[in-house]
Amino acid sequence: MPFYYYFDPTYSLVLIGLILCVLASARVRSTYAKYARVRSRSGMTGKEAAERILRGAGIYDVRVEHVGGNLTDHYDPRSKVLRLSDATYQSASVAAVGVAAHECGHAIQHTKGYAPLRIRSAIVPIANFGSAIAWPLILFGLLFNSRSSYMLIQIGIIAFSFAVLFQIVTLPVEFNASNRAVRILGESGILSVDELSMTRKVLGAAALTYVAGAASAILQLLRIILLTGGRRRE
Repeated sequence: MPFYYYFDPTYSLVLIGLILCVLASARVRSTYAKYARVRSRSGMTGKEAAERILRGAGIYDVRVEHVGGNLTDHYDPRSKVLRLSDATYQSASVAAVGVAAHECGHAIQHTKGYAPLRIRSAIVPIANFGSAIAWPLILFGLLFNSRSSYMLIQIGIIAFSFAVLFQIVTLPVEFNASNRAVRILGESGILSVDELSMTRKVLGAAALTYVAGAASAILQLLRIILLTGGRRRE
């Protein structure tokens, strides 16, 4: 069998996506580590800043809790709990305060019914299911030469497209949460002007991880389309 049957040039798309994700992850970790050493002048911890921001926004039904891990901070809209990681909860650094404020941004989005967040929440089950079944359907379609093969491949592509859509919709959600965080931190006086510039760098680096994730998902979808493009003709 000729060599080109073993060599799949579309792997380069996967490699590009992987490199983007690795670089973005390294950037956010190094940036966070740098500004995690800078203590905020207010002396407020991530937990204290989060509670102040939530109360200032008129949100009293969201709890702030500690969660294990590093940079595992997240807002859970189902239980209305804002969970801050080891590096954020008790830290008074400008990085920790910025991350806590970002998660508060999600809680505010949820309270105000921010449309992209609602869309993202609605497609989570579909995106998870689609991501799980996409490749099995596509592989079955490629392995078996039958009338239903093309249909299986197309269903697999559509299923994976929902996972890609989730990544794309995530971008405005995350950018908006960061913008809210910076604005609130400045208006409330929790951080000074020069501290805000540091926080912007932390949140900007974090945003790159979502951009890289979206780009990687799009490249993966493109690879699937290229791999299965000739099946109909066969």
